[in-house]
Amino acid sequence: MDIDARGPRFGAAVTTVVLAAVLITGSTWLLAWQVLAFALGASGGVTRSPYGWLFRKVVRPRLGPPAQFESPQPPQFAQAVGLLFAVVGLIGFTAGPDWLGFAATGCALAAAFLNSAFGYCLGCEMYLLVRRMTVRAQ
Repeated sequence: MDIDARGPRFGAAVTTVVLAAVLITGSTWLLAWQVLAFALGASGGVTRSPYGWLFRKVVRPRLGPPAQFESPQPPQFAQAVGLLFAVVGLIGFTAGPDWLGFAATGCALAAAFLNSAFGYCLGCEMYLLVRRMTVRAQ
């Protein structure tokens, strides 16, 4: 079942704010929250993430009907990629080196910003590339 394309973009906007706050404050707890949000989105799909729930319950009822739908698999894969970067960032901030935490969190922030501001989902594009490569390999 396809999803409202505005949902993942809303989630990316919230993620952008959270990750920017992590870089500004150095809060490992806030980054741990984002790891959890990514993990829920990666395991259950973006509609199961906290930001997907917020979009569905609070934001979407205030918007008009969706004009565009998308397959849930690319955003779910993007959540897994975000999870990887956030976990590496959390390791960097908690066990060191700090530069690793800043670099990994910065990469996740850049990807989230691209999606929220321009609608360009790097993780989704990676998903499509992996799909093309695996289909050709068969």
